[in-house]
Amino acid sequence: MKKIFLLVFSLFFVVASNFAQEKKNKKEVQQGHIDQNKFRQLKDVLATPNDQHTASGAPGSQYTQQKVDYVMDIRLEESTNKIYGDETITYHNNSKDQLDYLWVQLDQNMRADDSKTPLAKSTGASAFITPKNFQNTYMKEGKGFGFNIEKVESEGKPLSHFINRTMMRINLPNPLASGETFKFRIKWNYKINDINKDGGRSGLESFPDGNNNYTIAQFFPRLAVYNNVEGWQNMQFWGRSEWALEFGDYEVNLTVPADHIVDATGVLQNEKNVLTKTQRKRWEKARTTFDKPVMIVTQAEAEKAEKGRTSKTKTWKFKAKRVRDFAFASSRKYIWDAMATNVNGKTVMAVSLYPKEGNPLWEEHSTRAVATTLIEYSKLTFDYPYPKAISVHSERQGMEYPMICFNFGRPNPDGTYSDRTKKGMIGVIVHEVGHNFFPMIVNSDERQWTWMDEGLNSFVEILAEDVYDPVLFAGNPAKNITRYMSGDQSNISPIMSQGDYVKQFGPNAYTKPAAGLYILRKTIMGPELFDHAFRTYSKRWMFKHPTPADFFRSMEDASGMDLDWFWRGWFYTTDVNDIGIKAVKPLYLTDKPSERVAKLKEQYKQYFDGLGDLVYITDKKEDANPKAMDKYAEGKEVPSYIYSVEFEKPGGLIMPLIVELTYADGSTEKQTFPAQIWMKNDKTVKRVFASTKEIKSIKVDPDMETADVDTSNNSWPKKESKKFDEFKNKVKN
Repeated sequence: MKKIFLLVFSLFFVVASNFAQEKKNKKEVQQGHIDQNKFRQLKDVLATPNDQHTASGAPGSQYTQQKVDYVMDIRLEESTNKIYGDETITYHNNSKDQLDYLWVQLDQNMRADDSKTPLAKSTGASAFITPKNFQNTYMKEGKGFGFNIEKVESEGKPLSHFINRTMMRINLPNPLASGETFKFRIKWNYKINDINKDGGRSGLESFPDGNNNYTIAQFFPRLAVYNNVEGWQNMQFWGRSEWALEFGDYEVNLTVPADHIVDATGVLQNEKNVLTKTQRKRWEKARTTFDKPVMIVTQAEAEKAEKGRTSKTKTWKFKAKRVRDFAFASSRKYIWDAMATNVNGKTVMAVSLYPKEGNPLWEEHSTRAVATTLIEYSKLTFDYPYPKAISVHSERQGMEYPMICFNFGRPNPDGTYSDRTKKGMIGVIVHEVGHNFFPMIVNSDERQWTWMDEGLNSFVEILAEDVYDPVLFAGNPAKNITRYMSGDQSNISPIMSQGDYVKQFGPNAYTKPAAGLYILRKTIMGPELFDHAFRTYSKRWMFKHPTPADFFRSMEDASGMDLDWFWRGWFYTTDVNDIGIKAVKPLYLTDKPSERVAKLKEQYKQYFDGLGDLVYITDKKEDANPKAMDKYAEGKEVPSYIYSVEFEKPGGLIMPLIVELTYADGSTEKQTFPAQIWMKNDKTVKRVFASTKEIKSIKVDPDMETADVDTSNNSWPKKESKKFDEFKNKVKN
């Protein structure tokens, strides 16, 4: 064996030396280049690992994060649609740093009269416009939105602060050392926006009967994140990219009209004070009912309540531990149902609140969809740690908060609905409830990296929806993303782009990351390997602040797979996948060497003598001898059909090469070659297929698993269109 190796090496050396000498004789000067191979490592892109964010993708021994606790008294004034708040904040400096100031988010200021958000949009004049739109666009009047900060104080003394649009800097009286806490108070109020008229992520929906549905979030001044990656995450809120928040404990008293039904982040502390005996009895039944929702407030009761009004109030008290935010919903119109959900032996309550306008769709599906989401997400990540998950119906919303979310999906006024409406409603519930996992627990920075919560969540959503209704949600994410990826490159952004300047936000942050992870799981890694790695990442970063590098590194660390080529191509570029068949050449066994081989045998006689007996492969059918291998076959059937296939890759993305062979007898065989087949040449590769049966056709990516944007080159023989066949027949006739 060593002798043959040396002969082969010597032959290669001679040929290479001759080639080099020819280049030298021509006196060509070649320019050097850097490594541009698409399998090169991501070390030039990812942040340098350290003792806080390690090279394995796990939190390091020196990882720290802040804690912020809130005690709040909130009053919802229905007559003026205003919220009044008084909050005491306790800030825990767990970092190693001394802090001179704190940054507080004032998200409601995004819609204030002096907001810069409308001015940051390029607008042109329309040739026609409705009078109402003209008035709203060119005759604007101030609406008085935004926070009114009444007091900022500590220990009863005014606290120096400065408001910069959607951020407020709290100037500390003394530097806050590592390990110390600082307690201060903010008193404030603001006017609630009408979601359908004024827009917004939260607010109120008004009904013709004079009632409102209040779905309230971003309603209080909240501490920005201070971490060991960004320092203060105090980027302005422009209305799109969402939030970076710290975990903490909440005690919230919500004072609302006495005839309202309320639910919120956390556990209700005073059921006896705010619920009737009948409601409490039904709620207790729901706690032990796992097969179907139990009605806590029926539709008939909700319809009766919405006809009344009261000037009295009730205060609902909630406590929440280890949450990054707080939201609530309040209305006298609510129907309320709930059921118990078994998450690996722990009972979690799945809850829905909705006005009659949501029925019958919501009564049939909302709470069941919540329960399915909790179970399926827990399988792929970690057991859901909170006591409940609530789905609240609002006509035009889809927003998420710890333990509670607001969702659209409304049937027609007569109660009928299409499959499209049903699919949209179930889909948004699964998606928004799923956000409890990403980013409410795996707490990524939404302001910077939208895909880290939306994309990961959209991926797990696909798997959960398939369990809920595999017929309604049948689809192929890899195939569906090709239209977006093959679009105008000037209107596409890499996934790894900050959310505010991303083009085509939905496909970029939601569907492309989800499709990529779907391909990674189904085609590249396989479910078993992928699921272990994904669970590892999720558990590592529960209740912590991961970065993109932590995700990429964890997936590789827990799987034993080098995926840098995938992250680089799918996440950092807008390259597309296009793999096709360039040429197919039938080959034949023979006992006759070709003229070229005969010359080589004569030139390198010693090498060939060392190889012993030989059979040959030729592309000349007339020289074929199918029996040339018979005496060496040792009773095994010799492949009589040999095909040399050259595959091309016009697209810039690297993907596995999936090939389906269809034989003359109608049987098929699929062969998958790993992405690494493109390591040496990412333009073309060759493979030889040998079979005892004639191959009638070859197809690349037959099930459309790899997001191939152009399938016209995927088949051999090349398929011609029906119109072209008709044209040929006309010419022939």
